[in-house]
Amino acid sequence: MILEPLPLTPDHDIPAALLTELTALYASQHAFHALTGDFPDPGDIRPEQVAAALADELAEPGSEVLLARSEGRLAAVVITLAHHPDPADPDPWIGLLMVDAGLGRRGLGRQAAALTEDRLRARGRTAVRLAVLDGNAAGLAFWRALGYEPVGHRPDLRHGRPCTVLRKLLRTPRRAARVAVVDPEGAVLLFRYDNSEVGVHWALPGGGLEADETPREGARREVREETGWTDVEPGPLLCTWEHDFTHTGTPVHQHETVYLAHGPHRELVDPALLASHPADGILAWRWWSREELAAEREPVWPPGLAALLDEAEAAGTADPAPDGPRGPEPA
Repeated sequence: MILEPLPLTPDHDIPAALLTELTALYASQHAFHALTGDFPDPGDIRPEQVAAALADELAEPGSEVLLARSEGRLAAVVITLAHHPDPADPDPWIGLLMVDAGLGRRGLGRQAAALTEDRLRARGRTAVRLAVLDGNAAGLAFWRALGYEPVGHRPDLRHGRPCTVLRKLLRTPRRAARVAVVDPEGAVLLFRYDNSEVGVHWALPGGGLEADETPREGARREVREETGWTDVEPGPLLCTWEHDFTHTGTPVHQHETVYLAHGPHRELVDPALLASHPADGILAWRWWSREELAAEREPVWPPGLAALLDEAEAAGTADPAPDGPRGPEPA
């Protein structure tokens, strides 16, 4: 899918062929227009009405009309507003996301929303809001499924219609790798953290990948930096998982690749290394038995670590998993 701004002629008109496409898209959503009341006859939407509606949107300061195309066909229209008229609201808004009803159940709405979020994120925006009209249960369910959370209920500014206001943090994607270092008795090394968003938790040695670094390379480097052990080699893939948290003040969505490694039971003894742990958010460290892991009340990352280790042990030694693709430097 490609998302691009609405092109206009030198006279600031919509090209005729494009207006025909837009009219067909708007007309496909007659049930939505019957709910909003934006058009006199939702069953008979005319090109001049669509042109006038979009002109009104573009007249708003900071507004942008975006067109989403899939396989060359106009699939969706998205309208964004850089700043809400309320000065107490710092976020940009999605004023409209409308998908051609004839292209439903293909995930095009999700794609258009993700591209819109990427566009806002690239401009340094950290969250986005939108409003869903009361009675639009399908719309509310759609946005809730994409991670938007209700933050209020109020009438819209243009027509005074009651709406639910939703907000979503625009998290920065981050790639990370960790290693489950297991001793001969089956115990695993964990570090304790206290994150500003998710609170206290225990995690395996590891962290964010550097630019052009593969997960295996990053896992090896992180273990050496956090433990001082130079003989731990990431082995077979244990699992991958994704989660949200805040890293150095930035909300992130992290994809982690977790490897398994075996090594001796030993302590962290380098004073300089231990002194550096607080700067990395590490509060404590310890070896955990499988039984202690299963009974621990504080969160352990990845979830279900004891069961994952049991399954890996039962399966025997697997072939090392290939490295994933290299990616951008984490935030």
